[in-house]
Formats: sequence, structure tokens, C-alpha cells
Amino acid sequence: MSKPLINVAAGMIQRADGSLLLAERPADKPWSGWWELPGGKIEPGETVLQALARELKEELDIDITEATPWITHVHEYPKNIVRLAFCRVTAWNGTPVGREGQILAWVDPQQPITVGQLLPATEPPLRWLQLPDHYLLTSIERSENLPRFMDLLTQALKRGVRLVQFREPAWSAHAAEHEVYSGFRQVLQRCREFEAQCLVNSSHPAPWRTQADGTQWRAADARALAESGSPVPAPGLIGVSAHTLDDLAAARALNADFAVLGHVLDTPSHPDRPGMGWEQFSRLAEQAGRPVFAIGGQSAQTRPIAREHGAHGIAGIRHLLLA
Repeated sequence: MSKPLINVAAGMIQRADGSLLLAERPADKPWSGWWELPGGKIEPGETVLQALARELKEELDIDITEATPWITHVHEYPKNIVRLAFCRVTAWNGTPVGREGQILAWVDPQQPITVGQLLPATEPPLRWLQLPDHYLLTSIERSENLPRFMDLLTQALKRGVRLVQFREPAWSAHAAEHEVYSGFRQVLQRCREFEAQCLVNSSHPAPWRTQADGTQWRAADARALAESGSPVPAPGLIGVSAHTLDDLAAARALNADFAVLGHVLDTPSHPDRPGMGWEQFSRLAEQAGRPVFAIGGQSAQTRPIAREHGAHGIAGIRHLLLA
């Protein structure tokens, strides 16, 4: 007998300082005493944001003024399956109060949560919130460009970039491996000086992966690894580059920490391939089940649009490096 499916809208209610609101489930509800993200069932005919606005008014007596979709995550409980549409809530009118008698607490999602036991479905989004929302890809291409790039990288790290991918297919195509490896080590060291994480693209030699903070798997590599059924052969963060639903399925099979989806907008690097556009990006991102970075023509100007369409953040080369 199949379990019932419940569709839920859940709010990641965050103040300007990054603190997040959690609520303890009341004594008269299942899982009482456990902590969760505020929200509730999506009623027939409601959109996710409509349901969220209604639930947060009923539960917390606040009126949402700014909210964007984030991640849709499916969790199976002993008695049912819950599909949670997590949304970021960044502005509201009123002061949250527990109208159903629930205790509320503001927590720092970057630190261990100590208020009490978390509902199992609440744990993944708290982990995902720790991901930075800007993802910089390197663009060195040849040895003589390395000093200039390192200067630009340092400035980007000073501005707050905390996630970097070493990805140099052009450089690797015409240079000796040790030359490219030296560049990788310099980028990795500079990232660590700023407590930033540096992933290496799966196109580079496998031994490099154990030195990096994770691996960004190319779509074809991720699909092949997922089809093999083998465990991911390197520690750290797992990112998957995706263009299709099959790529996102591979990301789910590998239990990736995030996906990079695109390209969204037309870019000079792909002059013969039009971008997928925001509507297709949104439809695909909803199927990812994990944070998704939008890539392709992304900049500070597109970041709000990306968030409106379900992106966790933006990934790119030029605009993030030269901002």
C-alpha cells in the first residue's frame, strides 16, 4: 500500500543578519517537541507562495512582503511522503509570534543548532544554507595569465567570494600537466588563505581531487559515475554540472551537494548555443532536489532574477571575477 503524499510550503525566514527562524512543534501535533521550519500544507488551487503566505499568517501572524522559491525536497516518513517546497522569506510585516502555542527561536544556520531535535526533513535545508551563493570559475587559460588572475582572485576573495572551481580545459589542452597543476595549487592555496572552498573540475587528473575541497563533475562524468553505481571517489563537496533532467537525475543519484544549471542566458563563450532562458531554468531547478546555481550570463544584476526562479545563487567567470 502506497503512502499518502503531502505537499507542504515551508519558509526559510531570515533576518538581515542571516539568522533563521525555527519553531517547536506543539504538544497536540505529531512529532511534538521537535523543531521545524514554519509552514504547512498547500491547499488545492494554491500556489506555493500563496500557501506559504497563508500559513505564516496563521502560524506566526506575519505578512510576507518578499519571498522566493528555493528548493523542492521529498522526504519519506514512516507514515507518509512529504514534498516540501522550501522558500526564502527575506521581508515581512509584523513580529513573529507562536499563535498555536509553539516556541520560536532565531538560530545561526552557520553554527551547530542546539535548540533541540530537528525534524528529519529540516536537516537538509539547514545544511544547504551553509553554501555560499556565488560560485567563481577560473579562467586562466595559459601560464602567462596566472599572475594577473591571482590578483583578480585575491580581490574577489576580499569581496566575499567563498566558493571557487578550478576549471581549465583550454590550458590543459596545450600545456604540460605539471604547469597546470602548479596553477591549481596556487589557486587552492589562495582560497585557503581566505577560508574559501576550492573544487576541481572532473576533467583534471583524478589525484587532484583529494587535495581540493571537492569535485565539480562534468555532466557526462556524473552520468557515467551514477550509472556505474560506484561511490563518489573523492571526499568533500560534490557539484554536478547540468543541462538536462538526466543530468539532474545523476546529481540526485550521486547525492550531490549542489548542481550548476545552464547556460541560462546567451554568452560570448557559447555564441552558437542560445541560453535555455529563465522559464526552462525554473522548471529544471524544481526537479533538482538540492541547491542550484544559475550559470550563463550571470552577474549582480541577474542575481535577484535568478533567486526569483529558484536559484540558490549564481556561478560564472567574468562578472564574478571583475565585479
